[in-house]
Amino acid sequence: MKKRGRLLIVLLVAVVCGIFLFPTVKWYAFVPQETKDIATGSKIQIREFAQGQASRDLRVLKEVFAGNAKAPVPSEYSYLIDEAKANYKNMKKDTPKSWTMEDLFKGFYTEKDLFDTIENGYRSNLLDLKSLSGKILQLGLDLRGGMSILLEADSAAYEAKNGTTLSNARKGELISEDIAILNERIDQFGVSEPNIRKQGADQILIEVPGAADPERVNSFLRGKGSLAFQIVDNDLTNQLNTYFAENPSEVYTDKGALKQPDFLPAGKIATAYYVNDAYGLDELSSYVVLDEEIGLDGIHIANAMVGSNAITGQPTVNFELDTKGGELFYKLTSTHTGEMMAVVQDGKVKAMATITEGIRNNVQITGFGQSEAADLSIVLKTAALPIELIVVSQQAVGASLGEDTVRSGLIAILVGLSLVFIFMVVIYKGSGLFADVALLFNLIILISVLSAFNLTLTLTSIAGLVLTVGMAVDANVIILERIKEELKVGKNAQAAVKAGFGKAFWTIMDANVTTIIAALVLSQLGSGAIKGFANTLAVGIASSMFSALFVVKLMYDASLSGKKPNLSISWRRK
Repeated sequence: MKKRGRLLIVLLVAVVCGIFLFPTVKWYAFVPQETKDIATGSKIQIREFAQGQASRDLRVLKEVFAGNAKAPVPSEYSYLIDEAKANYKNMKKDTPKSWTMEDLFKGFYTEKDLFDTIENGYRSNLLDLKSLSGKILQLGLDLRGGMSILLEADSAAYEAKNGTTLSNARKGELISEDIAILNERIDQFGVSEPNIRKQGADQILIEVPGAADPERVNSFLRGKGSLAFQIVDNDLTNQLNTYFAENPSEVYTDKGALKQPDFLPAGKIATAYYVNDAYGLDELSSYVVLDEEIGLDGIHIANAMVGSNAITGQPTVNFELDTKGGELFYKLTSTHTGEMMAVVQDGKVKAMATITEGIRNNVQITGFGQSEAADLSIVLKTAALPIELIVVSQQAVGASLGEDTVRSGLIAILVGLSLVFIFMVVIYKGSGLFADVALLFNLIILISVLSAFNLTLTLTSIAGLVLTVGMAVDANVIILERIKEELKVGKNAQAAVKAGFGKAFWTIMDANVTTIIAALVLSQLGSGAIKGFANTLAVGIASSMFSALFVVKLMYDASLSGKKPNLSISWRRK
């Protein structure tokens, strides 16, 4: 390959590595630990923090305004000026040249608008960081600490309940559905960023990093939720919303529960209708009066999925009921045709639709956006796990152990690198420096690939890194020794380098390809810890081959391209 092509490939790899590494570097180097703790918490915790900070900032701004309305806007709140400018434009007012507190407050329609703008700033920043945390090189449970729970599908209970023999293919589908449901429960129970994945044929491994609360995690695993279909009383619903609007002090009891007004007759119950807010969490929209009698329990739902109307293209939610559920649902819908029916999960109304005709097993609900339809399909399937799970083991890993391991691992890598660097310079002089640069580039490639694929760095992965540091120099030693042999037979520097790389190529390929094959086999057949080691080793070998054959060759091309090429490869005088 020509020099220019080799240079372009190396530059392209360097740029791609920079893109892959950016999230990891930004997260670990520039995000404060306090902010990390909040961003990796549940969305409920993020919402509470954003609202609390917005309330504090608004109080500070009001205090500054009360003290001196002509005072300049504090620098930490200058970001509010952009929104105020947009509001001035909408109000068709002249924008101030220099902003005072009075100008800032005039730039918002109400105090609530100012609060919402401040909250939106915190929310956007934290949700962006939460998204960023899913794109970085993750620290494993043995490094960060936390909890590890191994679950196993209860095949016997499923077969006894359904009266059928469970095939391996069907079991795999049910376990995948369990994983999806467990992921959907994360924020409901406030569990921070758990790693939930299938292990083996019938097990699920859940790793909850950080200082996890065992009781909360157990409730997260045990929670089955409740789902029901109930009829809406439209007249009483309108009356209830009017009453609560006129009497805000009568909405909740002292303990925060929704009050049941005296005008509701027996058999009717007041509940709340929730929609997703900007955080993706439940937000109170209105109040609804339902028949207290449950028309259909969610345990009769066999399947649910998102579809679309063949004529309008509008998103729909389609679900199937078992035989008994179909009979109950047909009776319910036939009796209440033309009325509203509510989908109620854990006491909260999540959706409402008008019954147009009697329906049996296959049900279609419309009136939602695409994202709402997707959410509702999950709601319909999360009343209970498709196949029950048994806790096989539950272990806790101390955070202090993780910190010690990270520190020891970093020391091991630095010591290993230093010794290799010194060895290469002592033995091969200037060419040894080329090998050292290639080794650093090799580590950058390795870490960037691990980051790009969101792989988890564990203690065994660090062992793979240390081993890669030692093995990465092998290819360079083979090449340099070949070059020295060519120099001994009288070839000039350029010819010796070309021949050295050419003769070393297949030796390097044979040695490394066999190791990669072994690493790939370990990755596919090994357990979690062995997989971490194998993945790191395989990526490290591939990147070390690239560094030796491309990067080192490029540096030789640059050093030997002048009128007086100089090849520094030994301290021995000729």
